[in-house]
Amino acid sequence: MIILGIDPGTAITGYGVLEFKGNSYKPVDYNCLRTGPELSLDLRLKNLYQEINRIIAKYQPQYMAVEELFFNKNVRTALAVGHARGIALLAGANAGIPVAEYTPLQVKQAVTGYGKADKQQVQFMVKTLLSLPEVPKPDDVADALAVAICHAHWSSSPGGFLR
Repeated sequence: MIILGIDPGTAITGYGVLEFKGNSYKPVDYNCLRTGPELSLDLRLKNLYQEINRIIAKYQPQYMAVEELFFNKNVRTALAVGHARGIALLAGANAGIPVAEYTPLQVKQAVTGYGKADKQQVQFMVKTLLSLPEVPKPDDVADALAVAICHAHWSSSPGGFLR
């Protein structure tokens, strides 16, 4: 199965495309989408939407996994992430791809075995599970790959996500 993982953000959205077969993961592509602060919010969101659609068209994922919004004390940041999440969800829905959402706790649990793992532990496990030469940068890219790994983990477990 091909899974597109998304770590949404207005300035930087990380993405990771994984092939999951049996019990093995194969990274297909991973990077980030950046929008400049000089652009108005509507143009930033339009650019994100177009780029996510381009990735979907290129890799034809069977599933999309998006990180859920975690509680954030900065309301502005939370709103910006919420906008980017909405764009990712819309792109998946318009492409007819089943979209799963995972909390940071679920992602950490799936990737490290410990729901309160720190960012470095998650990044190390992403690097290890995918046999990468180094931790993907920026952090948003490693996080997107972790979300895709989480989906592979949960969808292959009894009662996992299948629709």
